[in-house]
Amino acid sequence: MRFFFRHRLLGLPALALLIATAGCSSSDDTPSAAVPSPDTKVTKLCRNLVKMLPREVDGLDRNDPEPRSALTAGWGSPAIILRCGVARPAEMDDPEADGVEANGVGWLLEQRDDGSFRFTTTLRTAYVEVSLPKAHTGDGVAPLVDLAPAVKEAIPQGIAS
Repeated sequence: MRFFFRHRLLGLPALALLIATAGCSSSDDTPSAAVPSPDTKVTKLCRNLVKMLPREVDGLDRNDPEPRSALTAGWGSPAIILRCGVARPAEMDDPEADGVEANGVGWLLEQRDDGSFRFTTTLRTAYVEVSLPKAHTGDGVAPLVDLAPAVKEAIPQGIAS
């Protein structure tokens, strides 16, 4: 009986380790995104934008990235990520750069090497970036159409500084 008791004691640490390891699994679907650090004026615009964003984009539920911020939002998994207050992309200086318009909001279009897309607003007083993972590129600019009303209301037309 004593052997059985020791066996159980030796088995408990192994069981605890197994449970702890399972609890730290990397299968978490929480996306991540770098948080921009704009000036006070742009931060105020971005906070208003994030409050106005829809619960769903392109049929995908809200899934905000980590670290949580009033300047970022996300939908789906893999997540469509919105970051407000980003720096002006250098690609905006390229006269050959591609652009699209979705419901009255202009966007710089950048196709990434991994098949994803990054869109950044143009002619707005703050730059808003939307990253579309390859898994969500099949619907074209549908996510931008869903985001356009909030962008138009929260971020005035103009030139970002």
